[in-house]
Amino acid sequence: MSDLMLPLAGIKVLDLSRILAGPWATQLLADYGAEVIKIERPGSGDDTRSWGPPFASDGEAAYFHCANRNKRSVAIDIATPEGAGLVRKLLAQCDVLVENFKVGGLAKYGLDYASVCKAYPKLVYCSITGFGQTGPNADRPGYDYLIQAMTGLMSVTGQADGEQGAEPMKVGVAVSDLFTGLYAANAIQAALRRAWMTEKGCHLDVALHDCQLSALANQAMNYLATNASPKRMGNAHPSIVPYQVFDTEDGHIVVAVGNDGQFNAFCQCIGHPNFAQIEGWKTNEGRVADRSALIESLAPILKSRTTDQWVGAFTTSGIPHSPIRSIGEALTSDQTRARGLVIDHGDGLRTVKQPVPFPGQPQTPPPSLGQNTQAVLHDWLELDDNDIDRLRKQGTIQ
Repeated sequence: MSDLMLPLAGIKVLDLSRILAGPWATQLLADYGAEVIKIERPGSGDDTRSWGPPFASDGEAAYFHCANRNKRSVAIDIATPEGAGLVRKLLAQCDVLVENFKVGGLAKYGLDYASVCKAYPKLVYCSITGFGQTGPNADRPGYDYLIQAMTGLMSVTGQADGEQGAEPMKVGVAVSDLFTGLYAANAIQAALRRAWMTEKGCHLDVALHDCQLSALANQAMNYLATNASPKRMGNAHPSIVPYQVFDTEDGHIVVAVGNDGQFNAFCQCIGHPNFAQIEGWKTNEGRVADRSALIESLAPILKSRTTDQWVGAFTTSGIPHSPIRSIGEALTSDQTRARGLVIDHGDGLRTVKQPVPFPGQPQTPPPSLGQNTQAVLHDWLELDDNDIDRLRKQGTIQ
């Protein structure tokens, strides 16, 4: 299938972002056919190129590879007047700019929204920061860990008070960054559609703080409905029972009983159909109210058999469940293989595939630093080899 048939084919994106939230957003755009030019600092590039170990087979940090597929790397020092000028010239051909500098940080290069929108009124300009362009925290740096703490996510993650190891916990992946990248990519596509209809671009003010608050979902609504902040519950669910991890004879298993019919089938499967007839346990509301007694009754039953034995029994009975896999086990599972979710680029380099593909989607690995500098400056700005050599010798580009 031709690249022109990809949904974002023909869209050009200038990516001035680094680390995770911004690169995650632009990677999604690149996956769907947008041409993403990643502007990086000569010599070092995106911070995450050095965030190792571990390192991939090409010498780059594994972290960098998670968020930069299907892009082109152009190494330009925007701190120099000539470098900033090159970026502004590249911007003239772009539909989207994505940046995650501190608020006001691009003004000294003439690349802030106020400067850029005058020259390119149809441009979609996306700023990604910790706290947004306004508010008392606008000037503060924002990191995923801090955002998880400040938005309450850590307050509902971890063992309950009184349990062994009880303390607020961060999620094992930088979810605040990832949520922000997803929201940003979605908003950029919406803004592009509006720009096509109105001939006017806009400034998207995307904040990790705001996106993570929104992604609290039912936990945020639980507070807004009751004025009571949810508490940490370990692996249990605040609104569904039984929906948690149970010890087995040789490990653990997750049971996710989502409705009363499933609970009845679950009770049949574990050999205690009478549990489904106990008045307080017939409905989910009753099971939530009597959580402690129910879990106390279920725990020794689940611990009486091995994980594999329960997997077999629950699979046969249609009970939602899963053993707890390592990441390695998950990436090499039969389901992962069947879905083709791991791409082997050769020479030992493997990456995770875009999970919602279109036919003809590109599958290029993340670029080396400055890999496309010469080609982009030649093709986009029509610079000849002598101009490019001069810029490289003076350190403006790599």
